[in-house]
Amino acid sequence: MTPPDPHIAIRIAGLRTEIGGSTVHDDLNLEVRRGEIMGVVGASGAGKSVLLRAIVGLNRRAAGRIDVLGQDTAVLDEGGWRALRMRMGVLFQDGALFSSLTVGQNIQVPMDEFLNLPPALKDALTAMKLEMVGLSASTGRKFPSELSGGMRKRAGLARALALDPELLFLDEPTAGLDPIGAAEFDRLIRSLQRSLGLTVFMVTHDLDSLVAVCDRIGVLVDRRVVEGRLESLLANPHPWIQAYFRGPRGRAAMKA
Repeated sequence: MTPPDPHIAIRIAGLRTEIGGSTVHDDLNLEVRRGEIMGVVGASGAGKSVLLRAIVGLNRRAAGRIDVLGQDTAVLDEGGWRALRMRMGVLFQDGALFSSLTVGQNIQVPMDEFLNLPPALKDALTAMKLEMVGLSASTGRKFPSELSGGMRKRAGLARALALDPELLFLDEPTAGLDPIGAAEFDRLIRSLQRSLGLTVFMVTHDLDSLVAVCDRIGVLVDRRVVEGRLESLLANPHPWIQAYFRGPRGRAAMKA
């Protein structure tokens, strides 16, 4: 058996996923290198979020293999998944905060699930995570309904970083933000990735984000992934890839 490559954070081989009897991915292969930001794009319904959820263990695969941080996730028992999830953080769309909890309590959910920390230490860590994402410590006393969309995303990001993960998953992190807010969030992601040494798997529709922060891009077409740097994808003749990157919005994003 070939030992895991320490330079690869995620390796997917021959993945097939099915939802409601329909095949979403078929013989999909993808590698995400440690320390990079991988952007994943595709048409609506192509299975971007399904892929993310399969990697983190929320969706079952029909076939294939998914290795995360050197571990074959198919053979992990409950304890193995628990240990692996401590090394991953996930920002779902719109932050996915619990509306009945304060922002601070939301950030402490992973701490309460995985760690046994005294309240004072949890509060100190919560304040630190909020400041890391550009929010004041006082934001922790507010409820999600009291925050703007951009602040909710930042609060969700603080929760995703609560356990100091190695691997960060982002599902449409700039969706719904105005161009200024989206650009600020892009800069925040790049800054955190560099300062914390994160590997980032980012599902997005945002061409500006792809150009601004992604090291490589994976395009979901025909139930599989075509991956590479932007320059190689621009040369790919696939009709959807050409329409996406060379359409009016694509040209505008790459000129910016």
